[in-house]
Amino acid sequence: MNDKLRIIDPEACIHCHACRQHCLFLEKYNLDIGDEEKLKELSYHCFLCGKCSQVCPKGIDGREIILGMRKDQVRSNRGKLPEKGYGMLVREKQNYLFQNYRNGANKSVLFPGCNFPAFYPETTRYLMELFREKTGAGTVFDCCGKPVAELGMELQEKQIIKRMGRKLRENGVEEVITLCPNCYVYLKPRLSVKVVSIYEKLRELGIGKRIEGRLTIFPPCPDREDKELLGTIGAFLTEEPDIISHVQCCGLGGCAGKREKELAEQMAGSLGQEKKKPIYTYCASCSGNFVRKGYKNTKHILLEILERNERPDTGRSVVNRIKTKYRREK
Repeated sequence: MNDKLRIIDPEACIHCHACRQHCLFLEKYNLDIGDEEKLKELSYHCFLCGKCSQVCPKGIDGREIILGMRKDQVRSNRGKLPEKGYGMLVREKQNYLFQNYRNGANKSVLFPGCNFPAFYPETTRYLMELFREKTGAGTVFDCCGKPVAELGMELQEKQIIKRMGRKLRENGVEEVITLCPNCYVYLKPRLSVKVVSIYEKLRELGIGKRIEGRLTIFPPCPDREDKELLGTIGAFLTEEPDIISHVQCCGLGGCAGKREKELAEQMAGSLGQEKKKPIYTYCASCSGNFVRKGYKNTKHILLEILERNERPDTGRSVVNRIKTKYRREK
């Protein structure tokens, strides 16, 4: 649905239950997106996947309503997170512990984000070298700030974008090439520099193979509705893909897994018989989580395009993040 038509007002809800019927969280608590008071108590239990927004006949943006509730709670708590259990995440992401701008003094830079280099360190190094060789692009390692923003921490969110923008300007960066769909969707309207996806850039440079056959693709939450990135990926596919639409989220959305562990497991497990065939996604977080949940045949589309055989390193993700902090160009 077009952003201009979205309503961020729970009072517009007609209680048709469409959102409840398509959301495991709302179904569990027998709620609609218009049940404002109860949702305020459960705002950190929501996966912020946007499924309710997609199915609402009135155009209500449930994701933004829940996010607004989180922001209100942080404001009421004098800018501090009111919920416990997120301390480690905030410490890592607020001023990203593993940021590295040493190789970023270029007009164009690769921006791998947090989870792609954590799960696919060898392919990250391959891309760094490939883009340096083909375009002279540098690489910067940082967190886009979306995890902190989704916790409702507005002040910290603004500080992250301000810091990132300043560092990019200091390095003379004019273009940021993102590997992560979350980074792409989140940073594109917030940074003053041009933000492009890795798929746009590969197509522009004529790099990457076309993948044969009809793929079964799980679109990550930020690309679920508009499918902008999926449209760009289409240039590398020989056939229209089958889209997995019955799975609400991989289970990592909105940091809700800490509050709703059973629902997170249920979401990942709802792939069901898909376990027997390859599942393709273009989000490292989704692919890593599916592999952890037993879907060993999960494949990241970017690696297929690049003809890379690396499996997600789910056991050493933190170690791989640490290594990026000390990485320098050869």
